[in-house]
Amino acid sequence: MTDIADNNKPASQPIETEKNDAETIPVAKQTAQTLTKRILELLFLLMFISTLLFFLLRLTGDPAAVLAGETGDQEQLELIRKQYGLDKPLIVQYGVFLYKLVQLDFGSSLANAQDALGLVFERLPTSFTLVIIAFTANLIISIPLGAWLGSRPDRTGRKLAATAVFVAQGIPGYITGLLLIQLFSVELGWLPSIGNQGILSWIMPATTLAAFQAPQVVRVISANVAEAMREDYIRTARANGAGFNTLLWRHALKNAMLGATALIGAQVSFLVGGSIITEVIFAWPGLGRLLVTSVQTLDFPVVQAAVFMIAIFVYFAITLTDIVFLFIDPRLRRQRA
Repeated sequence: MTDIADNNKPASQPIETEKNDAETIPVAKQTAQTLTKRILELLFLLMFISTLLFFLLRLTGDPAAVLAGETGDQEQLELIRKQYGLDKPLIVQYGVFLYKLVQLDFGSSLANAQDALGLVFERLPTSFTLVIIAFTANLIISIPLGAWLGSRPDRTGRKLAATAVFVAQGIPGYITGLLLIQLFSVELGWLPSIGNQGILSWIMPATTLAAFQAPQVVRVISANVAEAMREDYIRTARANGAGFNTLLWRHALKNAMLGATALIGAQVSFLVGGSIITEVIFAWPGLGRLLVTSVQTLDFPVVQAAVFMIAIFVYFAITLTDIVFLFIDPRLRRQRA
């Protein structure tokens, strides 16, 4: 009788919840918490990376020997070391470095005496624009292609396309770049292959960089869509008369993107790494090429400034991914009461 009485309670009566039930945190509050946490983590990360890089660079060689050249004598070496403070004990150099780092002062380039951070800022727009274009092209191609491959994986055409994507995943980025140069620059003469000579110069570097991680994104989205298409809610919607396009693009892909968002966010860090190789292949006047040249010439201040700014950019992309997650997945905004 007690059970019957309980079942007959008015529908308007609120149902009591346990104290441990999850409560949803407002998006704005959760976003502020995430940003605060990420900023603190970023400060620690920048200090750690800068310190580690400082000591690693000192193990790579003597910049004074590079600046003096093969004809430099001992007196010239000592003068150069004194000029740049390289004659001081390592711990003293590190203390001076930390003091200047707090002020975002990386010193002057050892190669041309220009401000190191200024040199980095000159190259930043070109490199990061290239990364953003490649990232956008990656998504425009990968998401529809992955959804198409995962929608009906048993079809012969889709199996062949999935095999091609799998093979493409194993092709290194520099091979793609060299093939594009050979075809569109050497053979056809359609596109410039060296430097930034206008809008046409962006096509091959951006394509090379986009192809660097596109196959992996396609495979993940394809697998997630294939799994989503087998869920009960898809069968229910199909039984209620929903069309194939509605099932795929409005339901299956939406849920598949929950699992793919983390990978897509991580693409930025991979693209930044891939841009270094791409810029070398196409002689691109960007930050990656500057970084490679600075490492080769032991230009410590420029290397430190470049890595510092790259770390900030990558961490910003990761933080933005976390915030997007908060909006698309309410489960992340739940906490125990």
